[in-house]
Amino acid sequence: MSDSSAQPGELIAAVDLGSNSFHMVIAREFHGEFRTLERRGQKVQLAAGLDDEFMLSEEAQQRGLDCLREFGQHLQGMDSTRVTVLATNALRAARNRQDFIDRAEAVLGYPIEVIAGREEARLIYLGVAHTLADDVGNRLVVDIGGGSTEFIIGERFEPKALESLHMGCVSFTRRFFADGQITEAAFERAVAAARQELLHIETDYKHLGWQNVVGSSGTIRAVEQSVVEFGWSTEGITRQALKKLRKQTLQFETLDDVVLPGVKVERRQVFIGGLAILTAVFDTFDIEHMVYSDGALREGALWDLFGRSSHEDVRQRTVRSLQERFYIDEAQSARVSDMARALFLQVYQDLGLEESQVRWLLWGAELHEIGLSLSHSGFHKHGAYLLQHADMLGFTRQGQAKLAALVRCHRRKFNLGEFATLSPESRAFVIQLTRLLRIAVILNHGRGAHPVPVPELKIIAGDHDSLSLTLPAGWLAGHSLTAGDLMAEVDYQKAAGMTLTVE
Repeated sequence: MSDSSAQPGELIAAVDLGSNSFHMVIAREFHGEFRTLERRGQKVQLAAGLDDEFMLSEEAQQRGLDCLREFGQHLQGMDSTRVTVLATNALRAARNRQDFIDRAEAVLGYPIEVIAGREEARLIYLGVAHTLADDVGNRLVVDIGGGSTEFIIGERFEPKALESLHMGCVSFTRRFFADGQITEAAFERAVAAARQELLHIETDYKHLGWQNVVGSSGTIRAVEQSVVEFGWSTEGITRQALKKLRKQTLQFETLDDVVLPGVKVERRQVFIGGLAILTAVFDTFDIEHMVYSDGALREGALWDLFGRSSHEDVRQRTVRSLQERFYIDEAQSARVSDMARALFLQVYQDLGLEESQVRWLLWGAELHEIGLSLSHSGFHKHGAYLLQHADMLGFTRQGQAKLAALVRCHRRKFNLGEFATLSPESRAFVIQLTRLLRIAVILNHGRGAHPVPVPELKIIAGDHDSLSLTLPAGWLAGHSLTAGDLMAEVDYQKAAGMTLTVE
């Protein structure tokens, strides 16, 4: 997601690269709300293009590229910091996702970021919460996507439990109705498989409890429209109406035969899989009534992007939570953060960095010792692994990769190969931030045992790869250990093809 926050009156856009459909919404902030200006959606069925080796087929990629080429025309000219493009389960699973992402970014004109399942759930809840009354009491939110289904329990705008399970309308239709035939036995197997998945969260979710149930996205919208048009419900989905729809659907012999009011032609091919999952959800959680919400991932992404201008950034809360969970020395991380910020402010403009990018440096400083909770030996490597693979709400997979690279390279050998997985644009600025973090860590090796002055830092002769560090006269002579560490750092940066001079 973008590092910047939307300001009132500016255009803002979110694109959701779902496993079944791609969606785009363009809006303008108006008196604390969003006024939607453009909304587009197209069935792409990216998940249907995954083979047994989790490789995305060329045909599926082309469907996605054609859709994004059209979206790009609508987004053309928008500030890139006001556009967020998020990919979900299909691209989480695809082994060749980077190949598709590179091609997709070229036609769309904006960076694409892959989000983890729990982050997808958080954004879905945020989108749903903004469409509902601000009532007190827990609500259960269910979102059936093409490759995954998200479950959230929250109150008002605050999620309390987040989960993403590996079942979706596309994947279940392919798995249980691969021959295109609809049978009651296949449907029962699909329901049983979904209930098996739900066992992972059933106890905890029932313990938390809820006062009402909300569904979002295509499958649930189609089911609600169908039962209402049949006259089985006046609003939302009831248990009895769902049973009648199930009976009606099982009368069709093939996926192509599915003709139901409210079910669009493009959804017929995957409707049966989504219906089986929804049936299992109703059965597992003893649901009697579910209402539908228009809010979904893309709306949540808009609110998340805009909300950073006036509310707490959820990423900062995630960082604080990790500090507590892994017993990070917060006093030391604060010392390193303060020094890193001071260094950044001296050179960011000369290095061609954006002021907003300092947040990555500060998060890296606050988490650089996270690996110590596992082992002191190679703790920078352990820390990078944790940050790469942990569920970090608010962060995309690419964002976690930035933090992992910062932490992995904050000490010892400065291996530029650790930045290879980042996009060229991200790689350039994260490497520069890592240089600043390394210096800030070295200057604070004493962990507060003595005051540390903020040195003067500048680039040399306009060369971004050459830095000059100047400390007060005589300070290095009185702090020989720090002086030795800085001299070693000169050699580390030289080996990486960069210059650091220390005076």
